[in-house]
Amino acid sequence: MKYSIIKSTSRGGADHGWLQAKHSFSFAQFYNEKMIHFGQLRVLNDDIIAPGMGFGTHPHDNMEIVTIPLSGAISHRDSTGGEGTIPAGDVQVMSAGSGVTHSEFNASKTEFLNLFQIWIFPNKKNVEPRYDQKSFDVKSLPNQFHLLVSPDARENSLMIHQDAFIKRGVFDAGSVISLALENTSNGIYMMVIDGEISINDEELRKRDAISLTDIHSVEILIGKAADILVIEVPL
Repeated sequence: MKYSIIKSTSRGGADHGWLQAKHSFSFAQFYNEKMIHFGQLRVLNDDIIAPGMGFGTHPHDNMEIVTIPLSGAISHRDSTGGEGTIPAGDVQVMSAGSGVTHSEFNASKTEFLNLFQIWIFPNKKNVEPRYDQKSFDVKSLPNQFHLLVSPDARENSLMIHQDAFIKRGVFDAGSVISLALENTSNGIYMMVIDGEISINDEELRKRDAISLTDIHSVEILIGKAADILVIEVPL
């Protein structure tokens, strides 16, 4: 097993007033030649958006984009005619494909919105743009990972155009979890959303991450009740 620890303090940051952003990989004005991407994972942004504020209409193409609200809700509108709200507990995927424009705003005029936005390079280019959205009540079944995204919509997950898998789970303190890869040629980028865990005697706390390669499975020790995000991608 090969691994690298990425402390939360090593992430890039941007303060736009209405937007407080943390970047796990080089993005916008943040550049680190050692943090460009992890395999096919290009972006993992941790954004806090002020009430009523957001991203005006802007374009994307040839990228699989996954949005996970952690608290609050997103108001969304796109050039395919789709619009709606994405609350915490839901996950949205967008295959930008041949090109799409969309806007995203904090749906609340009083509460802040916190979300993860994940960009994954696709394995097919110029596909017809598409959106999908589902609810995942991961807290109702603790101490297991729930599959959110996959290449074939298995286990009622959302499909993307890549041999990638995104999972999330909440775990009780003292639990010992074994996580097996869906594809052993892939690697894992794991972030502790909240809580404390230990892998290979390395301690990770809130918003710390670890990249793992050359593994078939990994054992996770839960120190403090934890919420964990797992992104498995081709290298």
